[in-house]
Amino acid sequence: MERREFIKRTSVLSAGFFIAKDMLAKDNGPIYGHGNMRYRMDKNWSKADSQKNPVNDCHEMVQDSKGRILLLTNETKNNVLIYNKSGKLLGSWGHDFPGAHGLTLFNENGTEFLFITDTVKHQVYKTTLDGKLLMTIDVPLETGVYKKAEEFIPTETTIDSNGDIFIADGYGAQYITHYDKDGKLKGFFGGKGEGDEHLDNAHGIVIDRRYDTPTLLITDRTRNCFKRFSMDGKLQEVINLPGACVCRPVIKGDHLYAAVLRSPNLGAENTGFTTILDKNNKVVSNLGGTEPTYVDGVLQPMAQAEKIFLNPHDVCVDNDENLYVAQWASGKVYPYKFTRV
Repeated sequence: MERREFIKRTSVLSAGFFIAKDMLAKDNGPIYGHGNMRYRMDKNWSKADSQKNPVNDCHEMVQDSKGRILLLTNETKNNVLIYNKSGKLLGSWGHDFPGAHGLTLFNENGTEFLFITDTVKHQVYKTTLDGKLLMTIDVPLETGVYKKAEEFIPTETTIDSNGDIFIADGYGAQYITHYDKDGKLKGFFGGKGEGDEHLDNAHGIVIDRRYDTPTLLITDRTRNCFKRFSMDGKLQEVINLPGACVCRPVIKGDHLYAAVLRSPNLGAENTGFTTILDKNNKVVSNLGGTEPTYVDGVLQPMAQAEKIFLNPHDVCVDNDENLYVAQWASGKVYPYKFTRV
């Protein structure tokens, strides 16, 4: 055999070996989900040292334009942990957010910023990606519905393309407050109440741009649903998710993802799963939950089916459509990664 042909064949065999090895390396975890939205689980994704970089509650996660995964925890030794997609810890910062809860990424004229809500300090903060504080929003006393800071317990934000800020007071009076980019109050709506236009545990909020007209999609966790409002606060739609106490809505492409903290109600500890809806608001997959079933077009109650989670709190979807699930009150575990298969 000529030397050139030998090298060629050897290269092909070597490439095949490494491809097979890589496939085997990825095929060592259980698969969860339904339909064509199925994922392989990796509980040991985080390579952080729990002695050096501990977590308490892992509340929320986002991916920046560099592909890094940013995790928010209320552990003040390091409120923000920064990973690559393989789980290697790249850095950390933050010691001043004992109630770190909501984490939103916003690109402003090519520069990315974070918005962090703190349920203990009753404030919302705008920071750089490396932790420099740029703006603080306090209790909106000017609304007339708040008398003191302790009544304002913000859980989430979403930012419009013009920089306008919407804050969900999910653990407080349940109002959605609307600010301009400089933090000046523009309006508010919602509040706790019995009608559909009111909210109970308005835990999450996001601007939904999947349709012709942008809308606000807001969690009503106690009532097992998402509610769609116009940008000026008019109720348009209720998306019922029976049995699912959903956290914030996360939109990637045509799909909506959400951690289900508990099922069928908030009193049932350690009963969470993760749910995925398509653009038509149909549940298409549950990770750790029962298979979504519709009878005469009506979604039947969902529940935890496999205990892969205790109390999941957020889902981050990366640019390869893999999922990262952060958990609350679950033994200080790091997030799990789910690779789409």
